[in-house]
Amino acid sequence: MCKSVAVGLVVLMLAALASAQLSSGNVFFGYSHTSTNLAPGESPGLNGWEGSLEGKVLPLLGIVADLNGVYGSSSTSEYNFLFGPRLSFSVKKFRPFAHALIGAGHISASASGVSTSNTSFADALGGGLDYHLIPLISWRVQLDALQTRFFSTSQSNVRFSTGIAIHF
Repeated sequence: MCKSVAVGLVVLMLAALASAQLSSGNVFFGYSHTSTNLAPGESPGLNGWEGSLEGKVLPLLGIVADLNGVYGSSSTSEYNFLFGPRLSFSVKKFRPFAHALIGAGHISASASGVSTSNTSFADALGGGLDYHLIPLISWRVQLDALQTRFFSTSQSNVRFSTGIAIHF
């Protein structure tokens, strides 16, 4: 059921972006590392991917759909589905941006044959920098303070992502 809700949210957000007839935006895909604090005293790093779609609604303001999946060595996986506004502007070859995203996170883990999972509210405050490489292609570096609330406990995580952004 959680997957159905997440897919439904993504479809609604993408439909809203498409119907707005946005004049420009970008698509990003790349590597993501999340430093987590799922258990007291432990801070395992999870590695995976991140993708986002941004559509501009005003020259400095865009709406972002951000999805990521990260995985650990102990059969742990976490997915985050986040949406929200992003402010950005261009200065020569650089495009700094800042965003405030909200949505949902889902985690599943198994140890010693016992599996557990949880879905919770999630939010991310952060930003990054696009460096223009060639026409329509930029290299992105992004850093977010990602907060989840799995198993009725708040987790404050750091998410680092880097990869290619295609501008349209």
